[in-house]
Amino acid sequence: MNTIFGEILEGKRKAHFIYEDEDHVAFLDRYPIDVGHSLVIPRKHFERITDMNSQDVGNLFSIVPKIANAILEATGADAFSLGQNNGKAARQIIPHVHIHIIPRYNSKGTIWTKRQIANDDELSALAEKIRSFVT
Repeated sequence: MNTIFGEILEGKRKAHFIYEDEDHVAFLDRYPIDVGHSLVIPRKHFERITDMNSQDVGNLFSIVPKIANAILEATGADAFSLGQNNGKAARQIIPHVHIHIIPRYNSKGTIWTKRQIANDDELSALAEKIRSFVT
């Protein structure tokens, strides 16, 4: 199935990558809930997490701490939330498995519904900063 994420993986659509390995990528959300909001996705297309075998799910989630730590370091966030939706009724907008890493700041509170539109220069600078903390 061709999705926005498929287009990003094929290089047809721009994304601000913060992590890549053979099976996964992570990039900044184009419409972030807060500064540093990122998505972790498998390169192989799965619409829902229930379409994946347990090893693939484990491999996907195993890189989340590394990426989350880099986001926390780069942004100075106090905490983070994880989100993973499956199906339209769960508000999965892109039908490709993805994990949201959403930085949280004590000074801002926790609001799930607000979205911002960041410009490419801001996203490029932030992606570079986060990449520098990925170990």
